[in-house]
Amino acid sequence: MTHDHPPRPARIRFANARGESLAGVLHWPVDAPRAFVLYAACFTCDKDIPVAVRLAHALAQRGYAVLRFDLTGLGESAGDFGDSDFDSEIDDVLHAADWLREHHSAPRLLIGHSLGGAAMLEAAAQLPEARAVVTIGTPATLDHLTGLLHSAAEHPLPDGRFVATIGGQRFTFNARFLATLARHDPAAAAARLRQAYLVLHAPRDTVVPYAHARALFDAAREPRAFVSLDDADHLLRRQTDVDYCADLIAAWASRPLAVR
Repeated sequence: MTHDHPPRPARIRFANARGESLAGVLHWPVDAPRAFVLYAACFTCDKDIPVAVRLAHALAQRGYAVLRFDLTGLGESAGDFGDSDFDSEIDDVLHAADWLREHHSAPRLLIGHSLGGAAMLEAAAQLPEARAVVTIGTPATLDHLTGLLHSAAEHPLPDGRFVATIGGQRFTFNARFLATLARHDPAAAAARLRQAYLVLHAPRDTVVPYAHARALFDAAREPRAFVSLDDADHLLRRQTDVDYCADLIAAWASRPLAVR
């Protein structure tokens, strides 16, 4: 790991499937990138959640260029989150990858946190240049999230949408969001992966139970790896946990990315 300071991250914009402008931040390493990395944040999280910023910075210090971005209707991105669904989240991931491919180089390492990991597992099949996938605290089934939304729902709206409080913030969801969750199976997506796969999960994760990580790992084909994050929490709030993840990812990815 270099001790030099990487260049200031660059703010970028790209269009989603509807032509709406999405916001991203591209972190650069000091020297030429070992690879470009695409990072998808956790459920309802924007690109500036501390774990996303810290992990992108830590990976840049280890030689990777990392793009983190806001999904439609979140953070600095345009659009209505209440009109989005899990399919549109996957589309946003693919459009972010398209931007990297067009302006720099296609992402060869895909990292997703929580539901962002489920989106990366689905998107990986459409990103042939990617050589490796990492999920952090990702659910193996999305009925876990469906149950969370049902329990958090406060009241229905006349148009079939509903409001739920997630992480202390109120979000509006449409019925299509639940329907698209029901159509996707992260464990089945892991079984279809053609890329190397690294599962990172904390045994004490109180948001996504640890058993989900084992299910994802068991479903995947070789080459695969599974590392426990000890006493970390779901959002990796401690810098030491972020640095540990960055060290693990950089070391593990060196083989599938052929970085020496």
